[in-house]
Amino acid sequence: MEHNAPQLPDGLVAIVKRECATCQLVEPLLAEISHAGKSLAVYTQDDPLFPESVSHIHDADLAVSWHYDIETVPTILKIENGVEVDRTFGWSKNQWRAITGMNSLGEALPDMRPGCGSMSVDPDLVDSLRAKFSDSPVISRTVEFSSAEDEFEAIYARGWTDGLPVIPPTRERVLKMLTGTSRHPQDIVALCPPDLVELTVEKIAINAVMAGCLPEYLPWVITALEAVCNDEFNMHGVLATTMPVGPVIVCNGPGTRAIGMNTGINVFGQGNRANNTIGRAVQLTIRNVGGGRPGEVDRATHGNPGKISFCFAEDEERSPFTPLSVERGISEGKDAVTVFAGEGPRCIVDQLARSADELVNSYVMCLQAVHHPKLVLGFDAILTISPDHGRLFQQENWTREKLVEEITAKSMKAGVDLVRGAHGIAEGIPPHLESATLPKFRPGGLLVTFAGGGAGLFSSVIAGWANGSIGSNPVTRMVQP
Repeated sequence: MEHNAPQLPDGLVAIVKRECATCQLVEPLLAEISHAGKSLAVYTQDDPLFPESVSHIHDADLAVSWHYDIETVPTILKIENGVEVDRTFGWSKNQWRAITGMNSLGEALPDMRPGCGSMSVDPDLVDSLRAKFSDSPVISRTVEFSSAEDEFEAIYARGWTDGLPVIPPTRERVLKMLTGTSRHPQDIVALCPPDLVELTVEKIAINAVMAGCLPEYLPWVITALEAVCNDEFNMHGVLATTMPVGPVIVCNGPGTRAIGMNTGINVFGQGNRANNTIGRAVQLTIRNVGGGRPGEVDRATHGNPGKISFCFAEDEERSPFTPLSVERGISEGKDAVTVFAGEGPRCIVDQLARSADELVNSYVMCLQAVHHPKLVLGFDAILTISPDHGRLFQQENWTREKLVEEITAKSMKAGVDLVRGAHGIAEGIPPHLESATLPKFRPGGLLVTFAGGGAGLFSSVIAGWANGSIGSNPVTRMVQP
């Protein structure tokens, strides 16, 4: 019961509605209870004339039903000194007799009948009731549109979109979104770059509504924002760079399946609500709360479509490897997100390899091209392996660690071929590394993931931004409810 709930009288309180066969079944019993001298207050949800056989109060605004968490009618509450001490719902002969103290009540009725859904949990009403009665008000500024304005065009005009339509974040929708997390709406999650604005759960929920999220996605959005809003990931730098990168969000854990994330066909593409809206909510929050808008602090030369949303889940059930989150220190079976500053995916085609070694040779040749074949160690990458390619590693019992070790060993190149000017190419590594032999990626710089449709002898590489202290590092966080 919430602190501003209507005060109920001591004694028995019944909540009923006419549009419930069980309520009609027990109507004579309400009169019997009242005539027996029991203190009984009856509240009716729908028809103010029901029940005719006993005095009652019309719960017209459903305040009693909402505040006392009535999910089923009929419900009988027992109130002592203003506090609920017992309740029963539906019709149960034994339970009604126990709560009323009337041992012969309902002798002619069947032993049990289920009740009906309370109007206070009706999907068509619950959002407006939450907005009306909630103890957790939305404190963000309300923007009123005139009746002549098209709300979608008005949102465009105010610069709150990513170029695509967004869902207007009404109070009802934001409060519904907040049901997806146990965190308080005013909890500060992080300082949101680039403007370093305090990012509250409520602000995130607003942008999650705009992005089209369901409430069960909200913990994933919050965690992804925690992961990008820190010096390690360096969201400000990711925004300001002229390279075409943005947050790539890799999700792990049983929760990915519970919320219906796509791990298979078209895993990087359109069509899955969870994947697309979680990533979009992160980007909209950075834009609308932190001020990360293209043409201002966002200075990308070309950008990439993934800057609207790039979020996917690993296919852990079919993967020959341990999940990425486990490799990065999260306990197996826990939900987690890993954020990576990356560009769009590029397909690796090898339809002829029949051994893990042959396939790794193809991977290495393609991975050498990550941002430039003569630039090594300065850029990380995600390698996403499809099921068709993954079978080769599964058949030969390759672990993730073995795969990375083999790629590292096979990617070693002599500095003389990489230095600036070598092979008539001005780009390259500094001259003092001419005598070194170097791998393409730094230790931990190649993240291996497993996802994609069941058909297609392809894998993908997602190239990253500058790594380390001058750029961005991948960050992994466990999802909290």
